[in-house]
Amino acid sequence: MVMKVKSSLKSAKLRDKNCRVVRRRGRVYVINKRNPRFKARQG
Repeated sequence: MVMKVKSSLKSAKLRDKNCRVVRRRGRVYVINKRNPRFKARQG
């Protein structure tokens, strides 16, 4: 499953209760340890 690129991560974060929003190298990511299907990147 490839990571989705979104302009807004609010909807991606609300999809699952285990989602976390993290900032890495100037980009904002949504990661999910229990269900890696919900990965997303902003920008």
